[in-house]
Amino acid sequence: MLNSSHKIAQVSEGSPADRAGLIPGDIITKINNVELVDIFDYHYYSDDADITVELLHEDGTTSSVFVEKEEGEDLGVIFCNGLMDDYKSCSNKCAFCFIDQMPPGMRETLYFKDDDTRLSFLQGNYVTLTNMKMADLDRIIAYKLGPINISVHATNPELRVKLLHNRFAGDILDKIRKLYEAEIPMNAQVVSCPGLNDGPELDRTISDLMEFAPVMSSMSVVPVGVTKFRDGLFPLRTYTPEEAGKVIDQIEHWQQIAMERFGNHFVQASDEWYILAGRPLPEADRYDGFIQLENGVGMLRLLHEEVLDALEDIKKPLFMKKRHVTIATGKLAAPFMRQLADLITEKFNRVTVDVVAITNEFFGEEITVSGLITGQDLIKQLSNRELGDSLLLSCTMLRSGEEVFLDDITLSELESALQVKTRIVQSDGRDLVYAIIGH
Repeated sequence: MLNSSHKIAQVSEGSPADRAGLIPGDIITKINNVELVDIFDYHYYSDDADITVELLHEDGTTSSVFVEKEEGEDLGVIFCNGLMDDYKSCSNKCAFCFIDQMPPGMRETLYFKDDDTRLSFLQGNYVTLTNMKMADLDRIIAYKLGPINISVHATNPELRVKLLHNRFAGDILDKIRKLYEAEIPMNAQVVSCPGLNDGPELDRTISDLMEFAPVMSSMSVVPVGVTKFRDGLFPLRTYTPEEAGKVIDQIEHWQQIAMERFGNHFVQASDEWYILAGRPLPEADRYDGFIQLENGVGMLRLLHEEVLDALEDIKKPLFMKKRHVTIATGKLAAPFMRQLADLITEKFNRVTVDVVAITNEFFGEEITVSGLITGQDLIKQLSNRELGDSLLLSCTMLRSGEEVFLDDITLSELESALQVKTRIVQSDGRDLVYAIIGH
């Protein structure tokens, strides 16, 4: 059966595919007489030198094309569907699922729960492996794919079944062991929920996963996020500052054990724990190269280090106009951003920086991260303020690759409502310094 997901969208000029005459609209059906299932099959079989590609053209005709190329050379095509296959939706109903806590009426794509293991390799997504059978793992092993990022949450089989609300979720250690024995690189994640998978259960999970080091190179622990839209869902609450401190102590205890065994810290607490507990962030070398940045582990420490480096490199202009900017951020990061702003204005003393902590009225006040701030909350809470020459916002507030907030308000609509020029700051300390000084 032909798959329209295999249709070519673009052919790179001068590429092996271009030289062989492949064009947009062609559908690749086979490579070297092997039918392709998805993008992994394509990369695996197109990696060979001098391949034969079978095509279905838009006019319904077929052809077989010999493509001259070097081994490992990219064929040079981009497909209409990045996976060359349908995306696999999540078969779990996790007690802590954030998508289940979304308000009604938002764009449809925000409600799609993906748990497609292929996106772990392609985009770094964390996946539960509940959609995968052992035969699927065999394909990962055969293709030597990695790293794979795994949402573990608990290694206790009964508890994991309960957390994911999936009767097939209890075999996680068997799947991890299979990947471990094949030396497929892995990272792990735990979303910690009060009274469920923390305390002794978290000890058990860390201990179990540490047995797979160094093939499993890191593990992060992040606190559950709870919105105001939880009617009919599993009863959950957020952590108190005292409880956050206990989780940090627990993780740091295991870090000491890991350092003695492996020479790295293995398990990391996300930045939220330290801010919630009112504790200073760990020093930079505690993060083992910042492996788990995507889970909010070490992002603030890295930002601090990058700001310090930038302040050393960037020369203060001899003449500098007075400048006033406003940084709008989540309540969680606001105190830290004030510290960074003070560091920057200490050197560039003609600049004034206001840091505004935005209360998340859209999702609920217990959601304090910047990445979930909506356009309407920004407009409502900033409309009566003097914002100065520029409003600085984190790129995490916008949908990837677009100038749109989670509530579909566009960046231009925000600027029009607030009557201020807005600059989107990348997750990089140097860009933050440049944005503040107006570079």
